[in-house]
Amino acid sequence: MLWRSLSVFALVFTCVKSLGDPYQILNVPRTSTPQEIKRAYKQLAKEWHPDKNKDPEAEEKFVEIKQAYELLSDPERRQQFDVFGTTEEQPQRDDGRTQRFDADFFAGSGFSFKFQDRDITVFHKLTISSKIYENKMVPKSTHIPYLMLFYSDWCFSCLQIEPIWRKVIEELEPLGVGVATVHAENEQMLARRIGIRSLPSLVLLIDGRTSVFRESLYSVQKVIEFVRMKMPYKLSETITDDNVNQFLGEWAADNRVRALLFHRQATIRLRYLLQAYYHRDRVAFGFVSIQNENTKEVQERFQVATDKDTLLLFNENTDRPMASLSMIEIPVATMRDVIDANKLLLLPRLSSQAMLDTLCPVDWTSATRIKKLCVLLVSGNTPYHDPHRQSLRRFAQESRYPHDKVSFMYVFQERQSQFINALTSGEGSPDEPLLHIAVLWRRDNKHIKYEWILGGDSYSTDYNTTKERLEPVLERLLHSDSASALLHEAVITELTDEHAQNLASRVMSRILSFFDAVTSNLGKEDIFPVATVIVTICLLICVSYFLAHLMNLEESEIKKSTQNSEPKKKPTPPPATTRELKLHELRAETYNGLIRLLKPGCRTIILVVDTESRKKLIMQFHRIVWPYRKNKTLMFGYINLDRASCREWFSQILSMSLLEPRPLSINPHNCIGTVLSLNGLRKYFCIYHAKHPESRGKSEQRLNRMTKELGNGKSGAFLGFESDTDSGNSDIEAGWKVDSQDSNKYNDVIFEETLLDGLPNWLDRHFEGSTHRYYINYWPEFNT
Repeated sequence: MLWRSLSVFALVFTCVKSLGDPYQILNVPRTSTPQEIKRAYKQLAKEWHPDKNKDPEAEEKFVEIKQAYELLSDPERRQQFDVFGTTEEQPQRDDGRTQRFDADFFAGSGFSFKFQDRDITVFHKLTISSKIYENKMVPKSTHIPYLMLFYSDWCFSCLQIEPIWRKVIEELEPLGVGVATVHAENEQMLARRIGIRSLPSLVLLIDGRTSVFRESLYSVQKVIEFVRMKMPYKLSETITDDNVNQFLGEWAADNRVRALLFHRQATIRLRYLLQAYYHRDRVAFGFVSIQNENTKEVQERFQVATDKDTLLLFNENTDRPMASLSMIEIPVATMRDVIDANKLLLLPRLSSQAMLDTLCPVDWTSATRIKKLCVLLVSGNTPYHDPHRQSLRRFAQESRYPHDKVSFMYVFQERQSQFINALTSGEGSPDEPLLHIAVLWRRDNKHIKYEWILGGDSYSTDYNTTKERLEPVLERLLHSDSASALLHEAVITELTDEHAQNLASRVMSRILSFFDAVTSNLGKEDIFPVATVIVTICLLICVSYFLAHLMNLEESEIKKSTQNSEPKKKPTPPPATTRELKLHELRAETYNGLIRLLKPGCRTIILVVDTESRKKLIMQFHRIVWPYRKNKTLMFGYINLDRASCREWFSQILSMSLLEPRPLSINPHNCIGTVLSLNGLRKYFCIYHAKHPESRGKSEQRLNRMTKELGNGKSGAFLGFESDTDSGNSDIEAGWKVDSQDSNKYNDVIFEETLLDGLPNWLDRHFEGSTHRYYINYWPEFNT
């Protein structure tokens, strides 16, 4: 017991400065009361106490819980963390001796400065360091703008603007603007990097960029206008009767909730603009001016009061809002709470890592028991899959599961391919995950446990079937005592941000921000040096271009003189272009690469030909599989049965697929036009033939009877071979039971031109997973 206490004390001493987010450690929201924080602390302390929990990380976890509770139980430290994100107590820049020295100095000097209403300690209380600026304020500035005042202890101008600074804090801090001060003498590197030339200086930090307030006179109104002018462009869109439907219907494109803000003034107020900036990742804001005559239909449509400010939030249902708020002046805290409670769609798209952390967070409080499940539908970026998404959306809307227990989402397979490949790498995963549902639980940031609910096109469209298959799985997993109920585990990487700017947009944004920084930080004394540098660079570019032009002229003259002296040569023809789709011949040399060494999830599609039909059938086959050329999981080839080794290998895999394998003799002429889809890793193949009942679209009962007859020895009738006697040139072999209504069809001779007519439809059903699979124990050797 003693050594555990000593180790906990040592760990507390070494981890004081490495505390993370205390709200996340205690698993409580930022709006929690002290009583809720205390209850969460007691519960976690009992669970992670080193004397009760034998986990190797229990001691470290217990220390983090204790430190987080100490920080959040102290009102001043909690406010310091909420504003600046600091977890350690900041030392004050001044002390009692400095104050006493100032008082004695001015009292005995005979000067009568009237500083009784000036208190420089208001600057010291908000002082930050460069470390806090880099690690806390810059990352948080993407959602919260910060005003920073640079000052020093002996700056009399700083004392003069102290009452204005107090009023700025009183006006802007309740609206959501962070405030801080920087001691310029103690943080000289930071002041030099931002471009501070005089004190006091006011700097706005927004979206990671800084802008210096260049006005000579300070006033509250000028500072507010400065903050408003530096806000990002088009945080809110002006909405009228003409574009309201378009604005509300764009939720599927940007994956964001729509917010309509009805305001009596002609321009949106700063308090609402700051909320649009804070929630811009999840909510798209539209501003409707009540005074505008072109907004009357919108007001009547949603029955908005004309004497109040109104906020309406919409999800996928754009006919009526999911939340509304109407007041003469909407408080910032109330507005933020309403938006935070309704900032997600009914079925949001998994479009970034931040969205994954929001919808399916890591449960740090328990590493063994499932506390939140995530239901994920894999779909494509196509309107044909809208019914499948609508079916799951309806289930999410009508389900009785709370949001903190089950969340629903969908993902585009082509945009998050790495994430989907990680989920399909384990056993029990579908070959084609499209339109299937996976139930996920995040163990930590990189490891995820999951279970597939196999479905299909018709399954995911029918709401009743979705409910019948999904509810039992969720009930079983939510009531299980351990996460071992999910059998499969995968290692995932960070998701691709689908809403990130492309390269051209990023370059243009950097250029605009650079010019904005130059124009805002450039003073009159800097104009001449900057102009000199620009002119010098332009002259250097012109001189270099002129010299390069002279060199090109000299080279061209030398080439002309050499060409006139040498005999002319015939121009070499350009190289022939190669086709994008390659067909490989299956032989002993290519056998391993096409079948045995295939990567997981890859397949090889082989066409069976002979020497006589080779050219004609390969051209038809190439035209049919051309649309699949960009699929990196498919390879295409052909096999020539006139080769003895190829004929022997073909008969072996057909024989091994029978219930009772036996040697077979085949007629190559009747086998041409057959297509095999080979899965080298899972050791099975699917087969297409013009007379195969499956290829002719027959019923499932007919297919079951065919499979039974295959096991009874009638294995190759549709291909034209039998084990006892050679079939010759017969198209219908003995042993097949042909229906009387189809006898005329089977008696007809099939020409080479029509052998592959049914292949496109068969490929569609094959990629959907509805074709029959013939499993074998191993792949036979390919004799040379």
